[in-house]
Amino acid sequence: MSAQTPQPEPLVGGPNDPEHDPSASYALEPHHAAALTRRIVSTSDESVLSVSPVNGQPLAHVPQSSEDDVVEAFARARRAQAAWARTSLDHRAEVLLRLHDLVLDREEEIIDLAVWESGKARKDAYLEVYHVALTARYYARTIHAHLDTQRRPGVVPGVTRIDVNWVPKGVVGIISPWNYPFTMALCDGLPALAAGNAVVTKPDSQTMLTALLGAQLLEEAGFPKDLWTVVAGPGSRVGTSLIDKSDYVCFTGSTTTGKKVAAGCAERLIGCSLELGGKNPILILRDAAIERAAEGAVRATFSNAGQLCVSTERLLVADQVYDRFVERFVARTEAMVLGPGHEWSTDMGSLISRDQLDTVTAHVDDAVAKGATVLAGGRARPDLGPYFYEPTILEGVTPDMTCFGNETFGPVISIYRFHDENEAIAKANEGTYGLNAAIFSQDGRRARAIAREIRCGTVNINEAYGATFASVAAPMGGMRESGMGRRQGAEGIHRYTEPQSVGTQRVWGFRPPKGISNERFAKTLTASARVMKKLGRA
Repeated sequence: MSAQTPQPEPLVGGPNDPEHDPSASYALEPHHAAALTRRIVSTSDESVLSVSPVNGQPLAHVPQSSEDDVVEAFARARRAQAAWARTSLDHRAEVLLRLHDLVLDREEEIIDLAVWESGKARKDAYLEVYHVALTARYYARTIHAHLDTQRRPGVVPGVTRIDVNWVPKGVVGIISPWNYPFTMALCDGLPALAAGNAVVTKPDSQTMLTALLGAQLLEEAGFPKDLWTVVAGPGSRVGTSLIDKSDYVCFTGSTTTGKKVAAGCAERLIGCSLELGGKNPILILRDAAIERAAEGAVRATFSNAGQLCVSTERLLVADQVYDRFVERFVARTEAMVLGPGHEWSTDMGSLISRDQLDTVTAHVDDAVAKGATVLAGGRARPDLGPYFYEPTILEGVTPDMTCFGNETFGPVISIYRFHDENEAIAKANEGTYGLNAAIFSQDGRRARAIAREIRCGTVNINEAYGATFASVAAPMGGMRESGMGRRQGAEGIHRYTEPQSVGTQRVWGFRPPKGISNERFAKTLTASARVMKKLGRA
């Protein structure tokens, strides 16, 4: 076990009174937090104080990893991976199913920690638990379909046999974000483990404890020690070192950082998958069911306080229903319950940090100063906590405003009127992003036809984002500057493998038989190609 920075006693000394000053004591039991942070590979004397965005209360001192610690983490992971790659698919499936049950059994503990660490509403934290369980069960039940050796047609039927194996990459590096600290820490790594890899992960420093609880549950479920190792520290030090040592990198975060990750992987000729930013649109067509569309738009925009890669920031509404829809959308938004997320009744919790609050405030203030109208919200709520901001609807946003084309990543949406559907499709495709979109219409066939014209990796019909994101058999990811590669489904596990073709040639080699000239052999191949075409062979 790595050496750790000694954990200080709770902050109860001095003149501060915990009853009136949240910063005077820890929100979590210090010994429990220390048990989690001991999982970090760290031999340095450096630690960082983690503070809850809910009320500013300290959570834990998180040890930081050095570059040497990253080297050690990969050494451990490679030893564990060599043994794990030899385990049967059935054994891996059994461990995944144990994780499924364990996560559901411990859901209250997971939710509590995610709320303290991220500030999100309890109902949003629960969805993390549910998504991890879905992912574990999906890959357990489909592991043979994805990873069994597959037979493919050989060039000469009955003579050439082709087998395709799915060989694990080795050690996968995962850099996960703060906005969904449990599901993003685990869900990309579960298919990597299922495929026979080990994982070294660097969770975001703001939500390290939730990710560490996930690592603890993996080990409790039966994954071998060191198969999943955790490092902590700034991306400039730990993230770069992780990319330098991984056999494949999975990154979720900003487009700017994603481009740097891609460049680092390209330098080493290793693969990567990137889920990056978005400026996601909703289209409300003229035949949309107004009440359903308004409810869906609220969830699409304000779930997790808008801090969701697939959440909506642009709302395109048909002329024919604009006024009726806006009235209902504003009414539903103003009825939301905003506050600390410990109770199930809370609709929207806090932003994660001062930086996020400053970004949201700057985007709204800039839009208002340049002529936009606030239909709902539009102000911070320090009376509720340090980083709360009201769910906000803007009308009259123009291209000269910061929030027009830049991702806000907060509870802010701009609403626009359109006159025909071709105009709406063109507006939906504006900009460089292409992650998620939603369409509300009572004509499913027409909506699906429109979806094919929208340059986004996922499109939801009459739903915000859950239809695609929760369907773990379907690939999920972005087009254009919203990323590359896909999580979930077959694509989500095959990205962590090297397909290997094994050809077995029977009877005679791929050459002219004895006594046959090269010219005659070539004519025989040409004739056989014509026959195969007539027989319908690929």
